[in-house]
Parts: sequence; structure tokens; C-alpha cells
Amino acid sequence: MSEFSLIHTHFKHLTAPHQHTVLGIGDDCAISNIPSNSQLVSCVDTLVAGRHFVHETSPHAIAYKSVAVNLSDLASMGATPYAILVGLSLPKSMANDDFCQAFAGGLAAACTPFGVELIGGDTTSSPILTISVTALGFVPHGQAITRQGACVGDVVCVSGTVGLASLALHGILDNLHGDGHANRLPESLPEKLRQAMQYPAPQVALGRQLIGFANSMIDISDGLGQDLGHILTASNVGAVIDLDAIPSDALLDALPHAQKWQHQINGGDDYQLCLTMTKANFKQFNQSYPNSIFAIGEIVAQEGLTLIFNHQKVDLTVQGWEHF
Repeated sequence: MSEFSLIHTHFKHLTAPHQHTVLGIGDDCAISNIPSNSQLVSCVDTLVAGRHFVHETSPHAIAYKSVAVNLSDLASMGATPYAILVGLSLPKSMANDDFCQAFAGGLAAACTPFGVELIGGDTTSSPILTISVTALGFVPHGQAITRQGACVGDVVCVSGTVGLASLALHGILDNLHGDGHANRLPESLPEKLRQAMQYPAPQVALGRQLIGFANSMIDISDGLGQDLGHILTASNVGAVIDLDAIPSDALLDALPHAQKWQHQINGGDDYQLCLTMTKANFKQFNQSYPNSIFAIGEIVAQEGLTLIFNHQKVDLTVQGWEHF
């Protein structure tokens, strides 16, 4: 299958009429209009087989997640997703209708709920399957939520359960062979864990709702401890986190505390939002959007991250995902 045949057959239908798109797939570049009183927000994430997903992961799940992690980045700034560009490097053995049809289906599954359009990209042959997605979105001018605004006294919040994707990965690693390959995902892996790891739900609507309420925000990709640490560093503050206040799940609660906390603090791949806001804003937001964010701690003046349980300090090394 030629590159142009692959694009025309499997990906061109993912470009749909959009009010901001002047020119999409089919030319050297895409052309877009930026809405008035808005700013363009952009991000890129790259996923590599054997590094970010096991080789036996379905093309549908790979494609879905490659988009979802980018939409999560946009959500963390309060942006409305608009479009994506996809760079796909794949082995010749995968350049076939079955793989590309499933992959395109995964892209559509991630894009369609948010009205996101595929406006361009590139394909090439590579020994290792690699997907690089650039996502574009818009945010009202001057209202993007960054990592830099946390203030002493702010409530630290998360948007939902963290640690399930890490627990899923732990189950998969136990099934790996010495060559880094798994014959399949373990049959014993609960469906909830599979979904958490392969099909995370980007918190796009919540991100927009938090504009005007949150002082700082980040999505949890590398681990709650590490990603919250980015907020603390950017804002020159510290935080005290109550481990017992972190939203959990029965699968996590069944573990010894030390293991549970490792998954929650250091696991990553959750794609929930971590944010800070004033106590007054927290109260008001919860009245308007109940049970959408959960308080887990407070911003303090002393820099660094302190973890507590039953009012006692917990000694847990914060070490999230590292690429190198």
C-alpha cells in the first residue's frame, strides 16, 4: 500500500468541515482561522512501541490513547480542542488495511466526542511503531490556566481516581518475557484496569469549567507527585497532601498502604487533572459542579511536597515517569 493510498483510504474521512479550518488534508500545510478574542494552544506527544505501550496493544487502543493524552494536555489549560496532526511511523508489516482501519477507528473514537478534526500529518516506514500527535485548541484570550499560579492557602484538588493505570501496568510487567514482549495482556487483568491504561478519558469539559476558578493546573501523566511538583516549582510554593483524601478504588484499597501510595503518587498515566484554587472558589465550584473535583491537600509557603496519613508524615520518595 502506498503512502497516498493509505492516507486517502483510511484517514481522509477523518477530516470534516470545521468553522475554523480553511484547508485540511491534501496540501503541503493546513490553514486555520483563530477565533476572535482567543489564543491558540498547542501540544505534542510521542508514543513508541515497547516504551509507552506493549507491542501486543491493539491499533485502536494505540491510536485512541495517542490522541487522548494530547487532549488531556489541552484540558489542563482550559482549552477547547480543535484539531490534530498525526505523524505515523510504522513497520512495513503494519502498512495494511487491517492495521490502518483499526488505527483510524481509534483516532475517530478519541476525536469525535470533542468535535476534533484531523487536519494533516505524515506517514513513513520505521522498524518501530511510533506515533506523534500534535493537538491544537483555543482558549479565551488571557484565560489559560498554567502551572504558575498556585498561592499559599490554595486547596490542592484532583479530578478523580489516580493509580489504576499504574496498577494495570504492574500486572502487564509481571507478564513480560525477558525480551520485553508479552504474549498478550494478562487475562486476569480486570476490565477497569484495561480501560484506565488504554482508554483514559481526557477531562476536557471540566478543564473549561475551571477557567476563572483554578489558579494553577496540570494533567497527571507522569505521576501525581511529580506533576504536582511541577506546579510547586513553577509557583515557588510547597504542598501538604493527605494520602487518605486521594480518590481511590477498591482495587487499590485492597493493597497494603505502601503499595497503594506508590501507584497513586508515582504511577502516572492517569490523565486526571491536578489543580489549585482558593478555598472560596473551591466551595463555589463544588456548589455549581458537585463531585467533579476532590480536595487532597493545601499549598504552603515552605517549598517541597509533604505527604501525611493520619496526621503523621509519610516517608515516600516521589519518583514519577522518567523518559531517560
